[in-house]
Amino acid sequence: MRIIRDYQFVDPSDRGATAVIGNFDGVHLGHQYVIDIARQKATELGAPLGVMTFEPHPRQYFAPKAPPFRLMNADTRAHRLEKLGIEALFELSFNDTLSALTPEEFARDVIVEGLGLTHVFVGADFHFGKDRAGTPAVLEALGKELGFGVTVAPLMSDNVGEVSSTAIRQALTEGRPRDAARMLGHWHRIDGEVIRGDQRGRDLGFPTANMSISGLHPPKFGVYAVEVEILTGPHQGIYGGAASMGTRPMFGENLPNIESFIFDFKGDIYGEQLSVALIDYLRPEEVFDGLDALIAQMDADCARARDILSQLSSRP
Repeated sequence: MRIIRDYQFVDPSDRGATAVIGNFDGVHLGHQYVIDIARQKATELGAPLGVMTFEPHPRQYFAPKAPPFRLMNADTRAHRLEKLGIEALFELSFNDTLSALTPEEFARDVIVEGLGLTHVFVGADFHFGKDRAGTPAVLEALGKELGFGVTVAPLMSDNVGEVSSTAIRQALTEGRPRDAARMLGHWHRIDGEVIRGDQRGRDLGFPTANMSISGLHPPKFGVYAVEVEILTGPHQGIYGGAASMGTRPMFGENLPNIESFIFDFKGDIYGEQLSVALIDYLRPEEVFDGLDALIAQMDADCARARDILSQLSSRP
């Protein structure tokens, strides 16, 4: 997959693509549905299949001090899109210049003159251009005027409600990772580098792989059954585990992170890249009377996590 970040400097070989436009936070089933529609059109036109998205997320750009809300960072999003067969990722820098474009300027300068897209696909709730003035109907009219095709895909719903990044965030906030996975079409994952902690878990007999969750929407704090995929280094593979998400109140910490204890594993993975999938929420964070009580609870958590993981019939 090729990644193009500047619409003003595009190689001729990357022009002529079809592209789905959106933020793709989570790359959930609704996003995948529109990508599948676009894939059919790309095949029909003999054009590359692309995605146009923005970095940083426009919401993050306009409110940089707001609480973290993203389900995944840019690298994780790109990795997921590549798995879906995207050939060209137009990851445009969202800045003062881009945010000031009117819908007409966006269509002309970015879609037509910049990227040379032949057909674009958007969801029914799509807005674009300065002050979000552009709607799907406006985009269709501009497509007719400027010579590119437009397909507006309906929003996807399941038997609970609309599939959206907002609904997925809510499920994670409430400690419902399986409901989030149902809407995502895959487990919700936290990806990142293993960083050095205070090695307190090692002293307790539960060495953990520590990762930051900075910049991401924080799932409900507590203990989870997880699957840990080691992406780099000599120990690459998928392992079961239990993870603690939160601020470690037992030890007076306050910077949220995720600490994963990997079952039946020995090895040095500091600096390696991990992908931790949240499977089930086990319990909230707690303060225990002493280390013996904490260790007993961790033993119970691991036993329960092993049982849950042993019963998985599918892995989104």
